[in-house]
Amino acid sequence: MPSTVIHSFAYDAASASLEVLFVTGRRYRYAGVPEGVARAFRGAFAKGRFFNARIRDRYPCEEISGEA
Repeated sequence: MPSTVIHSFAYDAASASLEVLFVTGRRYRYAGVPEGVARAFRGAFAKGRFFNARIRDRYPCEEISGEA
């Protein structure tokens, strides 16, 4: 099911970072995200709900812009 909040995301296992692009165009990088959490996020039916419950406010993040 497409998310109404999350446009896309990518996980980098080497740095344990999760980059999330929201439908608003804002992009954030979350640090220290375990691979299991990223895998569960990918498989979640309701990605926005999963994000709010298991990622948001649980891992340090920074807004990134101007990066590909």
